[in-house]
Amino acid sequence: MRISEASTISGLSADTIRYYEKSGIVPAIDRGADGLRRFSPEIVEWLTLLYWLRRTGMPMKEMRRFAGLYRQGDETVPERRALLVAHAKTLKKRREELDRCEQVLAVKLAAYDRIEGEI
Repeated sequence: MRISEASTISGLSADTIRYYEKSGIVPAIDRGADGLRRFSPEIVEWLTLLYWLRRTGMPMKEMRRFAGLYRQGDETVPERRALLVAHAKTLKKRREELDRCEQVLAVKLAAYDRIEGEI
């Protein structure tokens, strides 16, 4: 498939896909006789994973580390797993912080509701 299709499926813009390719985060992408990129289902799956890792706030440095480990093969599965476990812990902490923020806002909004009810 072409970059526009890979973009639609993965959620990444074509520019981001090109950037990730130049950064070495994406495995080699085949090109057709016309010189255009041809994305395999495996590459699109990888791009989709990158989309979600970035959406969860994973820093590019960690994404590069993850991609580098992936390129080294299955012997790095424990390291890749550890990286994702650490990221999951970071997400959990962030979720807890956001929940607390939401609670604070709810208290403030309730106070405004009371004030407006008295007006």
